[in-house]
Amino acid sequence: MSADAPEQPDLHPRPVLLVLSGPSGVGKDAVLSLLRRQRRRYHFVVTATTRPRRRGERDGASYHFLSPEEFQRRLAQGELLEHAQVYGHWYGVPRQQVREALQRRQNVILKVDVQGAATLRRIVPQAVFVFLAPPSLQELEHRLRERHTEDDEMLSHRLKTASQEMDCLSLFDYVVVNETGRLRETAQRIRAIIAAEECRVPPRNLEL
Repeated sequence: MSADAPEQPDLHPRPVLLVLSGPSGVGKDAVLSLLRRQRRRYHFVVTATTRPRRRGERDGASYHFLSPEEFQRRLAQGELLEHAQVYGHWYGVPRQQVREALQRRQNVILKVDVQGAATLRRIVPQAVFVFLAPPSLQELEHRLRERHTEDDEMLSHRLKTASQEMDCLSLFDYVVVNETGRLRETAQRIRAIIAAEECRVPPRNLEL
């Protein structure tokens, strides 16, 4: 090739950092579980938290379950990309985990609450923000009751918070409604968003 020939652009897909958020009980974990089973080249960030482990959850897979003291140590060391206190417990995103996955050119999927998404919008504005919405607040209430993890007072609090979170759609790039009984369609829409963003011109410039 001539020394004066123009440099060829890199046409390979750029990795995407997708931030998935939405009200408690909308089905974020169910969607992510389905995406994991489809064995795509995605990295699913494991969030750190101080909340107690629920039945069926595994440390290092569901969450990194930390003591409040260990969480604060990692926060002080700058190891968390984002952190927030939700319903009395701390949650945080491990910074190095995200960096390493992007360096491997993996698409990274990160689940946070709406408060965390607002923080990440300021820190990593070039991420892709997706709001997972329920068909209605009535359906969301039904799903929360089916979990049997909250008493009536906490349930009422979560529904009030969900109503407020629904007013935050302007923070997001996309909204996907998780219709009842259509989980595969929901996952397919999220995959389509990732595929479109991989082909974006110009690509999003991620800096962590």
